[in-house]
Amino acid sequence: MKKAFMGVRLRVLREERGLTQSGLAKMLDISPSYLNQIERNQRPLTVPVLLRLNEVLGLDVQLFAEGDEARLVTDLRVALGEQGSAPGTAELRELASNMPGIARSIVELQRRLREVTERADLLAERVSGGAGTPLPPTAFEAVRDWFYERRNYVGLLDEAGEAIGDGLPPGAMAEGLAARLAGRHGVKTRIAEDGAILRRYEEASRVLHLAAHLSPGQRAFQMAVQLAFLEQETAIGRLVADSGLDSEASAQLRIGLASYFAGAVILPYGAFLETAEAREYDIELVGRHFGVGFETACHRLSTLQRQGAKGVPFFFIRVDRAGNISKRQSATDFHFSRFGGSCPLWKVYEAFSRPGEVVTQVAEMPDGRRYLWIARTVEQGPGGFGAARKQFSVALGCDLSHSERLIYGRGLDTKTSDAVTLIGPGCKLCEREGCRQRAFPMIGRPLDSTTTQRSFTPYKFAART
Repeated sequence: MKKAFMGVRLRVLREERGLTQSGLAKMLDISPSYLNQIERNQRPLTVPVLLRLNEVLGLDVQLFAEGDEARLVTDLRVALGEQGSAPGTAELRELASNMPGIARSIVELQRRLREVTERADLLAERVSGGAGTPLPPTAFEAVRDWFYERRNYVGLLDEAGEAIGDGLPPGAMAEGLAARLAGRHGVKTRIAEDGAILRRYEEASRVLHLAAHLSPGQRAFQMAVQLAFLEQETAIGRLVADSGLDSEASAQLRIGLASYFAGAVILPYGAFLETAEAREYDIELVGRHFGVGFETACHRLSTLQRQGAKGVPFFFIRVDRAGNISKRQSATDFHFSRFGGSCPLWKVYEAFSRPGEVVTQVAEMPDGRRYLWIARTVEQGPGGFGAARKQFSVALGCDLSHSERLIYGRGLDTKTSDAVTLIGPGCKLCEREGCRQRAFPMIGRPLDSTTTQRSFTPYKFAART
């Protein structure tokens, strides 16, 4: 842990608990003057003091972790940039680290302003007879943020799913789950030839229809999703009710929680973590052991954040060829732009040119943090001659400090600059003015003649001779 000056955050927490400086200092076994210096950012918050805070107040040490800071700095840059302001990184970090509550309020205010503006523009287009544009998927973002705030780990459902999954044979759970559905709930499972719908439950007849093209692991997952609605409805309902989300986002969160429970059933936490560690997080081998595909294994690896038994904190993402991000879950602080596209130098896109092959990349963000990325293409759909199949690139990323625990980190060259790819959070947020792949100028930063010539030209026509 490097020096962390988080005095304002500590002072706010102390005042929320009605403690005086001298009272908290006594609890922490430090002098009041020392605590005063910490709160005034004259001394850093050290590891011993942090551990003592956890001991006497029961605080989650993540409250003082730097993990959320990078994401919050990016969100602040977006929010202030949309207002035409371009504060420096040092100012943004100061606000994010010391006053995260105010920083989040700024981000939320700008989000609401953006949504109201977009709705007003849409209404104006409708009144004028224009075609209009669809609203952004704000419900999707709200659900994604809900999981992010919990480090992509929901203990209540994870433990319940593990209790069921531990009693079933790994990689062959479909039969056991079918028996549980039939024995406990009177639900019969049928295979349907219609591949358009993966799972359809008829409540009146208590029949669960599953698409014929699903693999045994996929069938087990869909059965476990149905089991979530039958056995975990109360727990899911409580989580949704406490989320404070609107009706549309609540409906999506309900589905997301059911899917989370299903993943915990077919990939029980303890057994899955043990297997992942034993195989050095070789995604294909881990998936094969449990009878699931590459994407499912990646998704589960991004949730291993149980207190006292944590795996590598991964960031999981799924994109299509056009750069549309359809899945994004994180147990770490890596954060890409919410708009304006992602970085074209990011290797997750190169995977499309090497289908079925695992590609890796050591990438460095503008703040100097380095990450190891693993990506591969996956396909979905029933297949058959002339039938279109969906193709995605799925990727896992983690801080480079964890690379020694991964088989993908063997022989990595992290010392030479040529081995590290300099990427960013999308052109509109990236500070790398010299990047020759830049598509747009950075928000809030005007173009000068040098920038225009070297990295961004709004109108450029190729000359032929």
